[in-house]
Amino acid sequence: MKRNASIAHVRWDLALRYRLIETVVWWEGRLTTHHLMQSFGISRQQASKDINTYIDLHAPNNLRYDRHLKGYVPTEKFAPLFIDDSASAYLHLLNQNHERAPHIEGLALAYAHTEVLQVPDRSVRPETLRPLLRACRNGLRLESEYVSLANPEPEVRLIAPHTLVYTGMRWHVRGYCEKNRDYRDFVLSRFRGLPDVLDESLNKREADPGWTTEVEVIFRPDPRLSEAQKAIIETDFGMRDGQLAVASRGALVQYVLQRFQIDPKIIQVKPEAQQLVVANLDSLKSWLYA
Repeated sequence: MKRNASIAHVRWDLALRYRLIETVVWWEGRLTTHHLMQSFGISRQQASKDINTYIDLHAPNNLRYDRHLKGYVPTEKFAPLFIDDSASAYLHLLNQNHERAPHIEGLALAYAHTEVLQVPDRSVRPETLRPLLRACRNGLRLESEYVSLANPEPEVRLIAPHTLVYTGMRWHVRGYCEKNRDYRDFVLSRFRGLPDVLDESLNKREADPGWTTEVEVIFRPDPRLSEAQKAIIETDFGMRDGQLAVASRGALVQYVLQRFQIDPKIIQVKPEAQQLVVANLDSLKSWLYA
């Protein structure tokens, strides 16, 4: 993604609109004021002004108005400034607008051609999240009741949380556990009662080896597949030279494998079901749960 001095000083609300402009015009091939009006609840005049400002101040060669399509289309010189040109930017937009569709007039119709599988909303109360955020931001210790599958009854824990992590299915907080004298993951929906923020902790994020250690998880097609099948998997996952290297922190390796639907303890009987293997599993074993 290209950056310049003028972009660095764009107001965040305008930057969000410019991102929408680039995402829609690049992936749908046609942008109108309705896209901005429906997504941001602004007037047609304001939407038109935002598009013209984007063109005049930032990207004079990116868009042109097509009278037949009655909208803006990308030029051959289109070069995104506020997004990358990966499909994930557009797919995230579809996801966000799908979630907002029931609440914003026009979005339900505009995105009726998409369907998004929703992850169950875990029970996390604001009374729980607020002190956790405060402790993470300020490096403080926190006292709270917590339950786990090993200890279903609420148990008082003293922790020093440092980072909130979303795994794709649930949120947890990474932090130092004084009971175990180690850095652990705590699922947000398993906190009980009202956490109390205490004094400063000496166990900072920088001292967490699971967080500071950077690793790569290397995926390859299941070697039992035929060469033609391997080629399909390589394309599906955007592999280069027959493999996909995913950057991770040591503490997050387990979640990376879960996102790719891989259980290192189980090998599927059919390679078509397995599809992927972890090429460097031996070097990652210290980061996997027992």
